[in-house]
Amino acid sequence: MRSTVFLGALLFPAALVAQPRGLDDADIMRLKSVGGVALSPDGGTVLYTISAWEHPNARGDTALGDRHERRSHVWRVPASGGTPRQLTYGERGESQPTWSPDGKTIAFVTARGAGTGDDAPRAQIWLLPADGGEARQLTTARDGVSGYVWSPDGARIAFTTTDTLTREQEAKRRRRDDPQVYEDDFRLSHIWVVDVASGKATKVTSGAFTVGGGINWSPDGSRIAFSAKPTPMIRDERTDAYVVEVATQRLDKITSGGDAESAPQFSPDGARLVYTMLPHEFAPHKNGIMPRTLRNAKLVMYDLASRTLTNLGRPDFDVSPGQPRWSPDGQQIWFTASDRVYQSLYAYDLSAKNYSKRSKDVLVGGLSPSKDGSTMAMILDTPDWPAEVYVQQGATWAPKRITNTNAWVAERVLGESRVITWKSKDGREVEGVLLLPVGYQQGQRVPLLVSAHGGPTSAHTNGFKAGTSPGQTYAARGWAVLYPNPRGSTGYGEWWMHANTQDWGGGDYRDIMTGVDALIARGIADSSKMAFEGWSYGGYMTSWVVSQTGRFKAAMMGAGLPSLLSMAGTTDIPGYINTFFGQPQYDGSIVNANIRKYLVRSGISYSDKVTTPLLILHGGSDERVPIGQPMEFYRALKDRGKTTELVFYPREGHGLSEYYHQLDRMKREYEWMAKFTLGAPVRTAM
Repeated sequence: MRSTVFLGALLFPAALVAQPRGLDDADIMRLKSVGGVALSPDGGTVLYTISAWEHPNARGDTALGDRHERRSHVWRVPASGGTPRQLTYGERGESQPTWSPDGKTIAFVTARGAGTGDDAPRAQIWLLPADGGEARQLTTARDGVSGYVWSPDGARIAFTTTDTLTREQEAKRRRRDDPQVYEDDFRLSHIWVVDVASGKATKVTSGAFTVGGGINWSPDGSRIAFSAKPTPMIRDERTDAYVVEVATQRLDKITSGGDAESAPQFSPDGARLVYTMLPHEFAPHKNGIMPRTLRNAKLVMYDLASRTLTNLGRPDFDVSPGQPRWSPDGQQIWFTASDRVYQSLYAYDLSAKNYSKRSKDVLVGGLSPSKDGSTMAMILDTPDWPAEVYVQQGATWAPKRITNTNAWVAERVLGESRVITWKSKDGREVEGVLLLPVGYQQGQRVPLLVSAHGGPTSAHTNGFKAGTSPGQTYAARGWAVLYPNPRGSTGYGEWWMHANTQDWGGGDYRDIMTGVDALIARGIADSSKMAFEGWSYGGYMTSWVVSQTGRFKAAMMGAGLPSLLSMAGTTDIPGYINTFFGQPQYDGSIVNANIRKYLVRSGISYSDKVTTPLLILHGGSDERVPIGQPMEFYRALKDRGKTTELVFYPREGHGLSEYYHQLDRMKREYEWMAKFTLGAPVRTAM
């Protein structure tokens, strides 16, 4: 826990000295996010983005209907540290900054120009001289650019864009003559290459597949490696790796089982590709799409000349690698991976054939090395400070922070984060993060909020707890928050990730409840003042918890799925639900063993037993957890006289993206929790 000392206390009466305080809801909305890090080829300068809420049309009064917009802009800072400088100021923001291979040009993506709705400008690649000057637009893709990468010589840029509609299709869409065939009429994405000097663009791939992110040039600039799926549906798990010759558009499909997990990357000598692979273990449904496989992906290497594949996985490396990249000398492969409550940096050494962890107890993201690999820029997130840009020199882990984007956070006091463990009912160790109240004194019993994570193949991390979910704002109000990682969580090996298959609401529920018991036994939690909340799968767990126990005084179910059978038939990821429960067996037997499994593990099946006041929050346009889920549970509870409230957020999907919706969630949730947990109505400041 960080404390602040005020020298003014020596000079002024205590009543006149500002007292340190924790973070409040307004502080959360004030936080700026750092990302998009790109280190110059010579290792001397870092590009990055800062995103924040902007109020571009404000005249001092939002009552006129002016909206807040979340926008990012490009900044640069010396890698050795120094004063950052903002490079772009576009009214719609900029993202994805990169350096040309010679370090003389900066590219970024932005949508500039007039127009709204169908006539709004699309995101294009723009180029800016690194030594100063005006930016110029490079691409004119009709449907905008989604991702891009420089060729090794800097003369071309490969980018992905959605295939354009025909003139007739475009006219029909504009006049709103646009019926949609469910899971059909797909808009596919393909690769184009644009000449930097002339701006002439050529389509390089075509066909019945859609290209994903991570396209990669061969060192000689003759080929591009990429991954693609048959359809853009998120539930379609069939991903293959390809290589295309740029000059001839000749396509080489180097995998055939749809089990490529990441985009292939050329080795520095151009002879090999590295990517991650996850073989499917389920038979496909009649439409060719299979349930998701819950295993660790394996790092693999493909030899282009011999067309042979080498599996680099090891039994003693029980985590799932993220998108890999080669070290500049071709001797190592770098990647990040979920590592218990952290996101760690790893390296695979090709000579020693082993894995090593390079980072320690931190959340690593956005790796960007210099051309020679001696310097690396990255984003690090820690419990006591929001994410910032860091630079690492050499092999010994000692990253230096070079930005201070949210300097005002030093004026606040924070609750201390602790990584804790406890024993579950079966004796297995469970881990989680405990956030203590600001100024917590050992032995003091305090209100406890338990926050279940989404997924379930996800995990709570030991980062800065200041998102719109519970965190430092609760700590500032005197609460402790428990973030458990029960079985089903990632970063703890394959067994743990698999351990709640066919068992939602079983072992995972007991893992969480024993964590609550442990905090009570340790003298931290006040058992008479406890609340529960979660979003997505965390919302499922909330619905299950309130249907199984009355020990929590209040709860919030966000984007939750209390009715698993209807969820399996309406979600955009049915294969994910099938992974845990099997495909619902509709064979005329009405309530067979398979259907019963869905019903038995659904919180809605026990609606009459719910005694905990439940706040339900949901995006009005959520396709991941369709709006029927909260409506079913609300009606089941309301008709039985239970205390509940359902709030929809218009236009929102599975998460909340709009300013006032995020702010409302924080305020509304805390008022609900405080009212029923602390026993007195609470109104947060607006």
